[in-house]
Amino acid sequence: MRIVRSEADLPDALAAARTEARLAFGDDRVFIEKYIHRPRHIEVQVLADIGGKAIHLGERECSIQRRHQKVIEESPSTAIDSKTRSELAQAALKLVKRAGYSNAGTVEFILDEDQHFYFLEVNTRLQVEHPVTELRVGLDIVWEQIRLAHGHPLSASQEDIHFRGHAIECRIYAEDPENDYFPSSGSIVSLKPAGGPGIREDRESRRGTKSPPITTPWSRKSSHGAARAPRR
Repeated sequence: MRIVRSEADLPDALAAARTEARLAFGDDRVFIEKYIHRPRHIEVQVLADIGGKAIHLGERECSIQRRHQKVIEESPSTAIDSKTRSELAQAALKLVKRAGYSNAGTVEFILDEDQHFYFLEVNTRLQVEHPVTELRVGLDIVWEQIRLAHGHPLSASQEDIHFRGHAIECRIYAEDPENDYFPSSGSIVSLKPAGGPGIREDRESRRGTKSPPITTPWSRKSSHGAARAPRR
């Protein structure tokens, strides 16, 4: 990807992008899209059945990222107003209904500084950050996904969904901060599980587990409370 800030920069940026595309994919075709300065990454969790019914479970904000990998997710987003929140949810539902989609899914958007949002992609699966939504709505999305995959109708209507409090999830990566946060492999020698009221931990590791040399987070800690402190 290349950011082009002036017409004069276009030829060189286009040539570089084509070269990278050809080397990586064997195809040098590229497309041009609007660049959003200081964007927010907002996604809407949806559930849809084979009968054409769909509901949304609110939005999650995943704007805090590094190397295009999410680090912090929270719900609800503090960046949008009630009007934009409603429009995002309705846009997500309209998309999955028109596409005839069924099962759990996430419709992702990019939000600009003026509350305009743009479609990014649909993740046609359960996402890592689904506990954030589960903590707010009290619905087991994993179980819902299994039911929907078996052809069962939705177990809840939109009117049955009630949002409670605020939830934040933090992904924990095995990285070396003294080496530009590169992935760090090795064995976990000390581990203190999270705990306490409103705390949820999802992890596949324990003391002695070997961390592979990849950037996938090995643990996620989620917290849920009545409200989020104001931004500072």
